[in-house]
Amino acid sequence: MTSVTRKRVGLLVTAAAIVAAVVYGFLPRPLPVETAVVREAAMRVIIEEEGETAVQELYTVYSPVAGYARRIELQPGDELARGQALVYLEPSRSAALDPRTAAEAAGRVARAEAALAQAQTAADLALRERDRLERVAKTGQVSAREIDQARSEAARAASALDAARAELGAARAAAAAEPPDDTEVSHVVRAPASGRVLAIHRRSEGQVAAGEPLLEIGDIERLEVRVDLRSQDAVLIAPGTRVELDRWGGDEVLEASVVRVEQQARAVVSALGVEERRVTVTAELVSPPEARRGLGSGYRVAARFIVWEADEVLQVPSGALFRTDGGWAVFAVVDNRAVLRPVEVGRRAGLTAQIRSGLSAGETVILHPPRAVSDGDRVAPRRE
Repeated sequence: MTSVTRKRVGLLVTAAAIVAAVVYGFLPRPLPVETAVVREAAMRVIIEEEGETAVQELYTVYSPVAGYARRIELQPGDELARGQALVYLEPSRSAALDPRTAAEAAGRVARAEAALAQAQTAADLALRERDRLERVAKTGQVSAREIDQARSEAARAASALDAARAELGAARAAAAAEPPDDTEVSHVVRAPASGRVLAIHRRSEGQVAAGEPLLEIGDIERLEVRVDLRSQDAVLIAPGTRVELDRWGGDEVLEASVVRVEQQARAVVSALGVEERRVTVTAELVSPPEARRGLGSGYRVAARFIVWEADEVLQVPSGALFRTDGGWAVFAVVDNRAVLRPVEVGRRAGLTAQIRSGLSAGETVILHPPRAVSDGDRVAPRRE
């Protein structure tokens, strides 16, 4: 090969290298992306909300009549047996009289005493007149009509005397400011069921009205949980739905089961000022009492309603999904290229979605695909 030929070959090689370098420089660089692996694992759909414990059968004990209640010596937490005496009621005490009312009451007593004395005198006179006429009647000097009239006057005077005595008793009772020393119990309020004292509304002695609440009792070992759910969440709950109770203060997660879903929603304004429709869902505790020692009525718990669960579910992070052509799709990574894959999405649980078709376990998908990524583009995967 001559020197000229070698020179031409060198120039051609150099030119080819330059062209290749220019072409390579204009080629699109792989786009760095975050990726995740499609996997099969256990999955469950839950609804979580705070709830409050309550006894299944709460008894509020009311005063059956108006009266004077003695001091309640029971304490919250005390055990009770059915029929045990709870509250002792005495007859109502007289109210303390103000000076004006006291003066009026004293005047009424004085008038009643005077009326009684007058009635006593009239009754004595009528009785003596009747007796006199009855003695004279034996001589035939008094007519039968006069005898009957005397007897009638004596009877009226006796009735007036009884009325005066009753009026004096009522006046004295109204004027009395202190109860008699021999006050006896008129009613004994007893426990309607066995359980524990949960709350005492009225401890000190004093006057109570009929129907006034005195205390609450219930069986603390028969607890339920009441949770206010949004109406759109409540429609997914049915009796028998499994519930997990956490953050109640103990180490174990307690088990419960839904027994009732109310059918009437109510408007509730959230802390953010948004009006929501809430439905009360009630679940009965299944965990034994020894697993929830210390848990009482009115305690806060975190309730997780298990709407759906399965052991082996094909799933991807929700961040890999995006809408396309009226459906869902992902970008799979095949040979460092983004490949558009339409998929059928099933259940969704927070940051994870079930894939029913379109992907297989072990494949890699792009998380939060950038707008610059298109089908067939080169990518540089970087797994989390």
